[in-house]
Order: sequence, then C-alpha cells, then structure tokens
Amino acid sequence: MKKYLATMAFCASLFTASNAFANVTTSGVSFGTSKATQGTMLSLQGTGIIRYMGIFKLSVAGFYLPDGIPADQALSDVPRILELEYLHAITKEDFAESTRVWIRKNTTEESYKRLLPKIERFNAFYKNVKPGDRYTLAYEPATGTTLSLNGKVMGSIPGADFSAALFSIWIGGTPLSEKLRNGLLGLS
Repeated sequence: MKKYLATMAFCASLFTASNAFANVTTSGVSFGTSKATQGTMLSLQGTGIIRYMGIFKLSVAGFYLPDGIPADQALSDVPRILELEYLHAITKEDFAESTRVWIRKNTTEESYKRLLPKIERFNAFYKNVKPGDRYTLAYEPATGTTLSLNGKVMGSIPGADFSAALFSIWIGGTPLSEKLRNGLLGLS
C-alpha cells in the first residue's frame, strides 16, 4: 500500500510540474501559463488576436496578472505583462503613431498632453519587427513599464499613469477591439 501511495504521489507531482510549464496556443502562437516579474508570479489571464481592419491577423497577444486581481483592476497599480508576437512586418513609425492615437482615445486631452513626453520617449524604443518577433510590455510598480523585443530590454518609463494609458490600448475603455480586450482579460 505504501508503495502504491508513493507511486501515486510521484505521478501527481509530475502532473503538477508539467502543468506549471504548460502553454496555451492561440493561432499557432504559444504563451506560458505563468510568468515571474521581480518576485511576483503572474498568471495568463487570456489571449487574443489583433487584426487589421478586422480581417488580417497582425499579431497574437497574451496578458498576465497576479492571481486574485479581477479584470476591472487590470489597469490599477499592479504588476502586469502583455506579450505580442507578430505575424507580419510592422515599422517602428507605425508602432509610434498607433501608440499616440490609441492612448489619445483612452485618455482625456489634459492627460494626453501631460503624458506626451513619456509617450514620445517610449516611442523611441520601438524597432521594426518581422514575423515571429515578440514584444513584451512589463509593468512593475517600483520601476515602471519596460519594453523588450525578443527578450532584449529596449527601455523603461516610470509611472503608473503612463502604464495604465499604454495598456489601455489593449484592455482599456476604448481598446483596439472589445473582442481582443475580453479575450485578454479572460472575459470571453
């Protein structure tokens, strides 16, 4: 009996370990079910597809939050990560213009003007991407929002207000698409 219980415990530990490293695949792009950031473990909330003109798949995204944070608090001062893998080439100029447009749509005119210097500093981090490249946006309250391309840090911008405005592009009140927002937040 002891041997049976030991075998069952061993099998259960293998199952748990394999699930800890499980991936979720959306449209051929895999995302881990968890990520660590400065000592905080974040869980994949959901994934979504970013489309151009509602038709062409541009990228696939995965969004991470700490366990226990409800979707309506995703833009509060909590750690979060958004990963975006690109299916088409996109220029750094297109990223910069899109960032300006969508932050403006998600903030007041006063907030946008106040954030504009940070937006422009952030826009300078962008590089042209090709299919298979992956941008990661990671917000940590103590350090700010960091942009990485294929694991290489491009730069960071401090401030919860900037982070909330930037992440609102995907999960805010006026996102790129409501279907995308709901998928990322695990609401669909």
